[in-house]
Amino acid sequence: MQPSHKKPQNARTTPNATTTEKRGEAGPHFFRDTATVFQREIAPTLREPATILLSMAQPLLFLFLFGPLLAGTSGFGSSPWQWFVPGILVMMCLFGPMMAGYNLLVELGSGSHERMLVTPLSRSAMLVGRTLKEFALLLVQAALLIALSVPLGFQLHPVGVLAGLALLLVFGVGLGSLSYLVAIASHPGGELFYAITQLALFPLMLLSGVLLPMDFGPAWLQVVARINPVSHIADAERALFSGQLLDPSVLAGGLAAVAIAAVGLLLGTRAMKRGI
Repeated sequence: MQPSHKKPQNARTTPNATTTEKRGEAGPHFFRDTATVFQREIAPTLREPATILLSMAQPLLFLFLFGPLLAGTSGFGSSPWQWFVPGILVMMCLFGPMMAGYNLLVELGSGSHERMLVTPLSRSAMLVGRTLKEFALLLVQAALLIALSVPLGFQLHPVGVLAGLALLLVFGVGLGSLSYLVAIASHPGGELFYAITQLALFPLMLLSGVLLPMDFGPAWLQVVARINPVSHIADAERALFSGQLLDPSVLAGGLAAVAIAAVGLLLGTRAMKRGI
């Protein structure tokens, strides 16, 4: 009589990768997993809140040292601060989520990220949760920057500000996901990450007109700037922060942010699923 190879009904089985992935990518699980990853990422920052203030050094220098230079310059509409403050926020969004992959590089080197990959956490949640942590920091910094800008002449439009921050959230999720994608591709050395981010960061910033209007530049530079999606997002932010919710630039900037977020999440999630 041959022994039976049937498994007992009460036997415990170890979930394979496919089962883990399906569990993690389910709708209700996604939000729970995103919250879990967010709490894990934000905890070290909450233990050292001084890092938030230190990261404000560069934006505050631009606000108080560069902003006054625009006060007597034409081409900024009714108020240079109404034009300049949203540009600073876009610049902060570029420097924050785009450099978020650095923390992932550290985890890749220590092996902690590989341990997360064997959990049933959603791969998309790993990207979104990490990026939401960067946006949470940006939100605190933005509130401080806007509060300091009001005495300088910045006019506060609450609905437009909230809409502008929501647009930055979508944009930041895309940038953060692309940053993590580059970090995974750069493992284990990391040199590729620094090369790509630095090569992309400053052209995107300078060709978006966050510091000076692109109208001041030559015609060929203006043409190149219109190809840059960040320039459309910057224009949308300025319209929203001025209370012009129905301005055509808002639609163009929204489409650009959604496109970046979709591409970033698609490519980043694929990289996460493949593993390291």
